[in-house]
Amino acid sequence: MVPDPAELYEVDSDVPVLDSAVLLFHFDGFIDAGSAGRAVADHLVEELDGPVVARFDVDRLLDYRSRRPTMTYSGDRWSDFESPELGVRLLHDADETPFLLFTGPEPDHEWERFAAAVRHLVERWQVRLSVNFQGIPMGVPHTRPLGLTAHATRPDLVSAFSSMFNEVQIPGSAAALLELRLGEAGHDALGFAAHVPHYLAQARYPASALTLLDAIERATGLSLPSDAVREAARRTDAEVDRQVRESDEVAEVVTALERQYDTFTAARSEDNLLADDTPMPTADELASQFERFLAEQGNNDQNDQ
Repeated sequence: MVPDPAELYEVDSDVPVLDSAVLLFHFDGFIDAGSAGRAVADHLVEELDGPVVARFDVDRLLDYRSRRPTMTYSGDRWSDFESPELGVRLLHDADETPFLLFTGPEPDHEWERFAAAVRHLVERWQVRLSVNFQGIPMGVPHTRPLGLTAHATRPDLVSAFSSMFNEVQIPGSAAALLELRLGEAGHDALGFAAHVPHYLAQARYPASALTLLDAIERATGLSLPSDAVREAARRTDAEVDRQVRESDEVAEVVTALERQYDTFTAARSEDNLLADDTPMPTADELASQFERFLAEQGNNDQNDQ
């Protein structure tokens, strides 16, 4: 007997009828340079607080030993267990348009059943479009507009976005498989990857989240809040600029990235940024100079929690 994918989740019985809603999804655990996807998800939950309307069975889907949940020890006893949650929230944008946000840790097991279960929910809620989002590290400078890679189950869904890549094989993810399977089942799905400067990939880089928010709005028609992310991006870029000015070595590398970026932009016939003959600086060339910046970002993240 084929297992029923619906056994992987529970749905709130109070969910209203959703007609042509959008489903946004991001799962922690795969590549997410600059914490771009995570920042978008956190921002939407904080700004548009809404109820969880579906929960997936994390006991079946997660490997606790690979990502151990936090427990609290109080004096002489265990007092708390932070159970991971993989769930769908019902949110409303500035125009009171309902949409769904699916977040949590990426499943470790049963990817095919997981994708089938999400497809069941897409059909149950009559979702018109599913959108996933993340950040990827690229050899680009923070002083230029961030690029974006768009992909979809139908070419016309991303016709407004230019492509930098041809065919490439990379390690798979649950989000990528879900997009693929939704497309095979006749459902529209697309994804965005913001291009994050590789020397900032380990920090939370708000400009990348802002790039994703703008793309999501363009693709879905949703009216999403962005003021807080925009201000965070302004502050972070100002701090990065300050540290670049304080180091001739870093400034030289950033300038090289700017030349490469400008050359590519001026010659659209190139296939990708790596096609230029300009030597590509490595992340290690900037790592030591930005070590203090990354540490400060980490401390700021902890203080914000």
